[in-house]
Amino acid sequence: MAQFEEKLEKYAELAVRVGVNLQEGQTLIINAQIETAPFVRLVAKKAYEAGAKNVHVEWNDDELTRTKYESAPDEAFTEYPLWKAKGLEEMAESGACVLSIYAPNPDLLKGIDSQRISNANKAAGLALKKYRSYMMTDKMRWSIITVPTTASVAKIFPDVSLEEGTEKLWEAIFHINRINAEDPIAAWHTHNETLKQKVTYLNDKQYAKIVYEAPGTNLTVELPENHLWQGGGSVSADGVVFNPNMPTEEVYTMPHRNGVNGVVQSTKPLNYAGNLIDNFTLTFENGKVVDYTAEVGYDTLKLLLETDEGARHLGEIALVPHKSPISDSGLIFYNTLYDENASNHLALGEAYPVNLENGTSMTEEELQERGANKSLVHEDFMIGSAEMNIDGITKDGKREPIFRNGNWAF
Repeated sequence: MAQFEEKLEKYAELAVRVGVNLQEGQTLIINAQIETAPFVRLVAKKAYEAGAKNVHVEWNDDELTRTKYESAPDEAFTEYPLWKAKGLEEMAESGACVLSIYAPNPDLLKGIDSQRISNANKAAGLALKKYRSYMMTDKMRWSIITVPTTASVAKIFPDVSLEEGTEKLWEAIFHINRINAEDPIAAWHTHNETLKQKVTYLNDKQYAKIVYEAPGTNLTVELPENHLWQGGGSVSADGVVFNPNMPTEEVYTMPHRNGVNGVVQSTKPLNYAGNLIDNFTLTFENGKVVDYTAEVGYDTLKLLLETDEGARHLGEIALVPHKSPISDSGLIFYNTLYDENASNHLALGEAYPVNLENGTSMTEEELQERGANKSLVHEDFMIGSAEMNIDGITKDGKREPIFRNGNWAF
């Protein structure tokens, strides 16, 4: 038990000092489920030890969420409390950073009217647009981590007791996040440097197109002029390094919103809006999804694609080697933070301005003119496997290997 408590302390400290990289005098916003309260208290303690001015917790509760979707009137899902959105905006403007403890129940909204879910997502997306823009442009530091919950443990380990499953999931989280290293913070700095080497190589290449080939996938993605690959630690507008995703194994950039053609097949389930989408395909023409199939969750996929016009276009492509700590665990986490970092993935919806040279200082119109996608959503889905090959096409038409058999080829 003492060893577990020690690892838990290291994990909380890692989230504060490497995830959001809290600076003295800053406010920390924590988004978390009530079930995770013991860990939230530990994070708050570490934050105050690091010099936090204040720790503000935004709690949510799955049971209350389910009750609302079952019992509230329809109009409850077409509005979002503006006082809350304004408060978050004010904290972002005053220099706060935000840590999200993301532990979704993939079956939470199973059987709920999809129109209610769609209306609620749109209302939140519109109300929080300005607040979320601070994160999309790295004007505020943000990070996402996970911890076990009753629902996540039961989903990942259905054949063992809750106690045993919880222990197994904690072991996986500690291993994947390098908590077992002698100095986890130093191990993360080394990992970030390794990812930066891939970023530098790809940015120097400035490929015109990326081509994906795998069973069920044949996709060509055009990249905008002066696109930027990112990976590992990011740098906020005030010059402080932070890690948006913990864990992370990806390097990512922006596709041209109108330059995606072909078909892509999913390789892991997608947990979206409290429902699972699995074994699905998307067919693109000139950047837009023109056809789609799904063995599981077709209506949920339809809901996602119909969020707005930009939801049918890509906002991100990300390269993740099949040989990685998450993939090697052999687990499906039903948690996009983990599953996307075990697999090459794409994202429907909003593009990150940080993936264009000078993108964070551009207007929305300027970003769109350069090929960036605009949407209320940004939803990653997994397409990688040990059978995937990826090539880069240079501006003069030369084809060069990036991935072979699911792993880096350079």
